[in-house]
Amino acid sequence: MNGVIIALGAFAGIFGIIYVFFVTRHRERIALIEKGADASIFGDRSFTSYPTLKFGMLFVGVGLGILTGNFLENQYDFNKGVAYLSMTFLLGGASLIVNFIIERRMMRNDENNLA
Repeated sequence: MNGVIIALGAFAGIFGIIYVFFVTRHRERIALIEKGADASIFGDRSFTSYPTLKFGMLFVGVGLGILTGNFLENQYDFNKGVAYLSMTFLLGGASLIVNFIIERRMMRNDENNLA
């Protein structure tokens, strides 16, 4: 019974946070429109993100982290939890940093091509 209560509490908490976020965002936009300000600032995104590249690199980094953790566990007698968890986070984070660098270079190339 405790597991059910904890799960319901977690879902209620997540729902509450999402609900407050969207209600607050809606109220801000309505307030801007009522004051006559331009509400298009919310839709203007000058930065182009590449989510497939980001997720692809993250999953490759996590996969390499698992493989590296397995190697460390077998070859150097590392603790199983430490080897897998540390390498997964380390290489997953490194792949996101590399993704940021790639996207920044792509943005610079786009800006240079437009100028």
